[in-house]
Amino acid sequence: MDFGIKGKTALVFGAGGGLGGAIARQLAAEGARVVVADIDADAAARTQEAVSKAGGSAMVMVWNIADLSLITQNIALIEREFGPVDILINNTGGPPPTSASGQAPDQWSRYFEEMVRSVIAVTDAVLPGMRRRGWGRVITSTSSGVVAPIPNLGISNALRLALVGWSKTLAREVGRDGVTANIVLPGRIATGRITFLDEQKAKREGRSVEEVSAESTASIPVGRYGSPDEYGAVVAFLASTQASYLTGSVVRIDGGLIPSI
Repeated sequence: MDFGIKGKTALVFGAGGGLGGAIARQLAAEGARVVVADIDADAAARTQEAVSKAGGSAMVMVWNIADLSLITQNIALIEREFGPVDILINNTGGPPPTSASGQAPDQWSRYFEEMVRSVIAVTDAVLPGMRRRGWGRVITSTSSGVVAPIPNLGISNALRLALVGWSKTLAREVGRDGVTANIVLPGRIATGRITFLDEQKAKREGRSVEEVSAESTASIPVGRYGSPDEYGAVVAFLASTQASYLTGSVVRIDGGLIPSI
């Protein structure tokens, strides 16, 4: 199936990581020109190299999404090098494990800036062009905690849920302009972030990482953690021309893990 995004420009945040890197590779495989944005220059370079080896086109942009002062100049650079952004992948890192109570106000403020305000600001920067051209995709990666809050991820559960409300509202505002806005949320996808969370849980509970991982795996109907490429493939479809009638949705990529309907 041809996703119809050959020659489109995709800006992928967190593209040096497991999920972001997989998304970047999948979009490049469909012919998109990918901006590999990440705060870690070396990680971004590795993703660019993987894209290039597969015959795709990618440019690295070292970008701390929390720094709002970079938005105007970086978007201008992308437009000069690759053209205007057609596909925006909002993918930020998560906060450390925390309880919902007892967190300092500056912790809430810090992660709100990094995980919520930054996403909205970047989207606002590229959205007018998408609307003028009559085509665009805004895809925001969050967490399964927005559907079933995850214990000891209090800040993440709360702040990522704010993006769900924002995305749903946005979808209604821009749908007639040919722009879609969707949320994707990972279950237990085998990335460094999941390894870290398993390690932290094992430490808190005085158990081995292997025991924690086995317990998590047993709760997943398909019986395994997902691969980043499986996640990236779903995101690539949401960016496709075929997905033009899919907007305002929350798409679970979780192997059936989340128990609610």
